[in-house]
Amino acid sequence: MNYDVIVIGSGPGGYVAAIRASQLGLKTAVVERESLGGICLNWGCIPTKALLKSAQVFEYINHAADYGIKTAEAEADFAAVIKRSRGVADGMSKGVQFLMKKNKIDVIMGTGKAKPGNKVEVKAADGSQKEYTATSIILATGGRSRELPNLKQDGKKVIGYRQAMVLPEQPKSMVVVGSGAIGVEFAYFYATLGTKVTIVEFMDNVVPVEDEDISKQLLRSFKKAGIDIMTSSSVESVDTSGAGCKVQVKTASGMQTLECDIVLSAAGVVANIENIGLEETGIKTEKGKVVVDEFYNTSVKGYYAIGDIVAGQALAHVASAEGIICVEKIAGHKPEPLDYNNIPGCTYCSPEIASVGYTEKAAKAAGYEVKIGKFPFSASGKASAAGVKDGFVKVIYDAKYGELLGAHMIGANVTEMIAEIVVARKLETTGHEMLKSVHPHPTMSEAIMEATADAYGEVIHL
Repeated sequence: MNYDVIVIGSGPGGYVAAIRASQLGLKTAVVERESLGGICLNWGCIPTKALLKSAQVFEYINHAADYGIKTAEAEADFAAVIKRSRGVADGMSKGVQFLMKKNKIDVIMGTGKAKPGNKVEVKAADGSQKEYTATSIILATGGRSRELPNLKQDGKKVIGYRQAMVLPEQPKSMVVVGSGAIGVEFAYFYATLGTKVTIVEFMDNVVPVEDEDISKQLLRSFKKAGIDIMTSSSVESVDTSGAGCKVQVKTASGMQTLECDIVLSAAGVVANIENIGLEETGIKTEKGKVVVDEFYNTSVKGYYAIGDIVAGQALAHVASAEGIICVEKIAGHKPEPLDYNNIPGCTYCSPEIASVGYTEKAAKAAGYEVKIGKFPFSASGKASAAGVKDGFVKVIYDAKYGELLGAHMIGANVTEMIAEIVVARKLETTGHEMLKSVHPHPTMSEAIMEATADAYGEVIHL
């Protein structure tokens, strides 16, 4: 069958690209080997947020007395929590199926592989193969859990994020290797439900991509929650021969042995670029990623790549934006290239983390003279009323022109607040304009205005 566009992979990059292509009048098909929605929807963003919500509800119940509410002792039903998470993911996947039908997109189940001559070979689960042709082929095959050489995953005692979502029973103890978004989200989830959690991080700070002030606050909050954290440390080996795991950790002061039931390897993701036809078609790669231009053309005409398999942040919303830009260019439109310095990053542990743009360190390294403002949630009326006073908002402005260089937040619901900063930066909003935009009271979001006021020496509530 001939198509205008075939997308290999139906994650948040692939299915969004397919829908936009269909909207633009292009005959479109999606090839998917497992479940529509990809990892994000089935094994990533969505089901993890369901798990985290269950943990948050459990935490609220355990602290009900702080709000003047008497309750019986709460008990977490681990199996039911996992079941709810899977139900949420299944419902969302069915939603993508509906969107495929609504937009008249053909769904081809099987493993797709790009072939020379604008062809895609699809191998079905029964081993049968079929070939399709398309004017444009978009590779959107996503990523998977990175496996460290000295931390081989067996799926039982040493696991990746996928197994962490469906463990048959709650472990009594867990070592989480890596403190990026995946690591700290699972650390919060399991610790809140009662698992003894230790995080081992190779870098000097937890959540190392974040502003250092954010890292320090999360460290304080996690330690207060009973999570042990070892920074500047590395897991050298894991012995799984006994009932549990013996984890050898190299620290600045020497080797330590940690004992636990489960080791979760959360050392990031690696691109799925194997066996998708790159060698046969001659598509260039570099450092484990497909090389593309600003409109996602690969080195071979008619072949494109988006999402986790190209350079840039490995985030669902980035993949979706790339997919839309890619197909709009294919359809002859004139989309703007994506500004990768205005991509929000969100981490959904408790307290939440949200950030966009330059960190303080990066802004200074780029040569900016900066104005820094911070507003702690301990001074926020809404945060006090809600009983969530941990955290702060930090804003970074260029001292010369008032450009909003970046913002970094840690606290309750900050992942819902960061979009204000993204839009403000897109519109080239200045510090003065942000300061004079009246924010509603009492809200968590007025902390953005207050932090800006702090940067300009006009703060009222500090």
